[in-house]
Amino acid sequence: MRALKAIYLRELGAYFHSAIAYVLWVGFLLLSGFFFYSGTMYYSMASVQALRSPMGAGLNLYDMLVAPLLGNMSVLLMLVTPLLTMRLLSEEKRAGTLELLLSYPLSDFSVVLGKFLAALTMLALILAPTLLHMAILGWLGPLYWPLVLLGYLGLLLLGGGFIALGLLASACTENQIVAAVTAFAAVLLLWVLRWSASLAGETWGPLLQGLSLSAHFENLAKGMLDSADLAYFVLFIGFFLFASIRVLEAKRWKA
Repeated sequence: MRALKAIYLRELGAYFHSAIAYVLWVGFLLLSGFFFYSGTMYYSMASVQALRSPMGAGLNLYDMLVAPLLGNMSVLLMLVTPLLTMRLLSEEKRAGTLELLLSYPLSDFSVVLGKFLAALTMLALILAPTLLHMAILGWLGPLYWPLVLLGYLGLLLLGGGFIALGLLASACTENQIVAAVTAFAAVLLLWVLRWSASLAGETWGPLLQGLSLSAHFENLAKGMLDSADLAYFVLFIGFFLFASIRVLEAKRWKA
């Protein structure tokens, strides 16, 4: 546990000494703020039209504004997380410090989990200010907070999956750019799997739908709590963390 804490604090501190973390933070907040403003303006215009026409009655703040905003932020996470994870192990390999790190009395599990938790904490800090958007909406109109918190849980689980996959990509190469591009391509592929599910037939279609990241996240973003979605993300994260540990084990044996 002490080794895990040491790795976690080391990696979290490295983020705050890196300019790229602040650039990602500001960029994410600017883009999410733009989506919030655009969505609020659209909802305002739709509300005005609803007052003039009975066809627009029954507008739902969560379905029309919050859920699409969470969806937009999930796409931003797809861009942000590869940049958060690209240096976690690839930089250690490039600088030659990975061999030194592995020579310490640290388990591969502690190294991988410590780096994963540090990146996940950084991601949570990036997401945290966007709760102000939800507070503003709650002040302007009725907002069911359990649904909002469930949506943010979905963002954290989705981000955790992205980070675990990015950590594996970083473990497999010494080049940070290669790690970032590989991680982005992998998460993008897993994101769009559901798009081809309808064309894959009755056998492969449900499988592609079940493997798609977007399908499981959208259920949480829409306020539908299903144990299958939670299990999917836990298994997804666990699988890629386990794969990263095995890569480090192979590196240790070669050393």
